[in-house]
Amino acid sequence: MNAPFYKFGLFGMDISLVVAFIIGIGFGFALERGGFGNARILAAQFYFTNMRVLKVMFTAIVTAMLGVFYLSLIGWVDLSLVYVSETYLVPQIVGGLILGFGFIIGGYCPGTSFVSFATGRKDGLVFILGVVFGTFVIGELFPYITDFYYSSAMGKITLPDVFGVSYGMVVFAVVVMALGAFAAAEWGEKVMAKKNAGK
Repeated sequence: MNAPFYKFGLFGMDISLVVAFIIGIGFGFALERGGFGNARILAAQFYFTNMRVLKVMFTAIVTAMLGVFYLSLIGWVDLSLVYVSETYLVPQIVGGLILGFGFIIGGYCPGTSFVSFATGRKDGLVFILGVVFGTFVIGELFPYITDFYYSSAMGKITLPDVFGVSYGMVVFAVVVMALGAFAAAEWGEKVMAKKNAGK
């Protein structure tokens, strides 16, 4: 049995939606247990006082990446069939910056806002309403920004394509990057703890 299961016709759209729902519930539960339903914890990463978000999310990314890469090596996953979104460089950079500013201001990303609301936090609901309103505004403005939205198209590219290296080299580089980020996060937390203790 090889993956991705949907691409190999092992189940259809209906089952894929059920699987997505189950995975989504599990992901939300993991976020809540990790403290990601609390805006104070999420926003603390931008002040280097609590880098839990970076540590947990980077760990999840590296774990998934290593798992998928290993499964591809033993022939259980065909990486060429894994869905990759098309890249529109400039609009996606702008969108990422807007999302980042919203994250800093509101303390949530779209996913964590639903986790927060599910646990009864009112600020999570306010953030969700903001996301809905923003989506409505962009939907109304879309005819006027269509050219920008589809500008700087680069197609479906991956880091191995961009840098001309193997998947294994990219995996190794990301693992090294993660280890460096973990060390920097620990160092930053200690520095900020000493600074706050001296106040």
